[in-house]
Amino acid sequence: MNEHIVNVIMMLAACGAFLVGFKFLSDNMEKLAGNSLKRLFNKTSDKKLVGVGIGAVSTAVVQSSGVTTIMVVGFVNAGIMSLYQAATMIMGANIGTTITAQLAALSSFDIAPFFIALLFIGVMMEMLSKNDKVKSIGLALAGLGLVFFGLEIMSASMSSYKESKAVIDMLTSMSNPFLLLIFGIVFTAVLQSSSAVTTIIIAMATQGLVIGGGGNAVLFIILGSNIGSCVTALISSIGTSVNARRASMIHLLFNITGAVLFAILLLVWSEPVVGSNFYEVTFVKWFGGSGAGAAGTQIAMFHTFFNVVCTILFLPFTKMLVKLSTILIPDKKQTEKEGWELVYMDKRFLNTPAVALGQLKKEAFHMADKAMESLQTAFQGFIERDLSAVDKVYAMNEDISKIGQQISDYLVKVSASGVSLSDEKKVSALHSNVGDIDRIAELADNLTKYTKREVKDNLVFSEGINEKLVVMHDMLQEQYGLVKRVMLEHENGALALSDEMEDKIDAMRRDLVAEHITRLSQGKCRPENNTIFVNLVCNLERIGDHLNFIAHSADN
Repeated sequence: MNEHIVNVIMMLAACGAFLVGFKFLSDNMEKLAGNSLKRLFNKTSDKKLVGVGIGAVSTAVVQSSGVTTIMVVGFVNAGIMSLYQAATMIMGANIGTTITAQLAALSSFDIAPFFIALLFIGVMMEMLSKNDKVKSIGLALAGLGLVFFGLEIMSASMSSYKESKAVIDMLTSMSNPFLLLIFGIVFTAVLQSSSAVTTIIIAMATQGLVIGGGGNAVLFIILGSNIGSCVTALISSIGTSVNARRASMIHLLFNITGAVLFAILLLVWSEPVVGSNFYEVTFVKWFGGSGAGAAGTQIAMFHTFFNVVCTILFLPFTKMLVKLSTILIPDKKQTEKEGWELVYMDKRFLNTPAVALGQLKKEAFHMADKAMESLQTAFQGFIERDLSAVDKVYAMNEDISKIGQQISDYLVKVSASGVSLSDEKKVSALHSNVGDIDRIAELADNLTKYTKREVKDNLVFSEGINEKLVVMHDMLQEQYGLVKRVMLEHENGALALSDEMEDKIDAMRRDLVAEHITRLSQGKCRPENNTIFVNLVCNLERIGDHLNFIAHSADN
């Protein structure tokens, strides 16, 4: 077979290995850092540097600015992150993504074999261990090894062309900065990863195959790749809220403006300036000396320098970026949100299961809030003999049922994404929580039936009974507050208080039923009240049981 054909096939195969390795690394780092990412994004702040730091760290960990930006769009779409916060995190994500290029540049220092060895070590860890966390670490290491393996094969395949006059002439002729910028945009949009494009360019440069024959030409591709990286977020924002589309627009504005400013700088500083020691080199060589061996480092350092400088320049003007995005994407007439629509969850979070589970837990308590409101409405209707509460509770419970179905559907999708055993336990616990909340809503509906019977048969209960029932209902609301502290604020001490409250509710049910039987035997209570009263008290007690089940699911 022709040597050139073999080299092309090897380059394509190496590129495939690199991209697969990159995906392994990114996916498994997401799994390992899932809870950390969840905690990071829960610390959203209006402080600029905090936002930049969260964006940079999360992107450096998962090795993908696309993942971070999509999550930011999701949070904005859900209405739990402001555009201002999103803008700072997007800037940080651009800095975090440069770590991949720095890793790729290390391949020029003859340390690639040490990284490639991680491929074998990681695979062995995945095969021999039964621990999910160790398996994920192994696959992440294997992914990193595969990235360097792909780079090494790519470099070896390219090395045969560095003496080829035809190839060198072709690369040298590719010097038009605007065409190179467009090439970077398109290439990145196709691969959906600016890190992959930058890494491939670095691999070529380390073999002396520098586009444009040297100078600043290759840097225009890097600028283009930054613009192309916006495509993922733009696609993700289709069909989202106005603010979510604005977040994607901020990302695009930030990257385009930065690329234009640096393109002008590169065009001005394209040749050495005679007579000045500082300017005796072209802009690209200012980042790492000269020679093919340093070319990869020069590109990687420029990539980092570009994103850091752009962040420093634009951070003080974050509010202006937000304002510009609102002008470009004006407000539309907002349709009122239905009561059954989810508040915290967004389909974009499915790419990061740990974050999705955190949001779904919030949704479960949004559902629980409605269930407890339904209970309060039904109970108040019973006490006040108000039949209008019946329709209100029915409407609330319809919304609760729809919310529960949506949460369950998302949980199935999360489970199908190949989550770890610990996350699978959380999925199972949330399924159980949804069932308990549904049951609370059904018990509230039972109370409306007792209200209808109470009004229809003109039932009158003994003096002081309603006051005791109010105490029991208030205890349930207090218990629910404790459950929320256990589940959402992780206050373990509140679990014991919830257990104590549940015991008090059980004891109150026993006392109320015993007192009722005594009154019946003494003729102080009408016999036709018996079924309604006992069922009402038992239903309230069962709500306490379901709340306790939810609280104890925090152990999973």
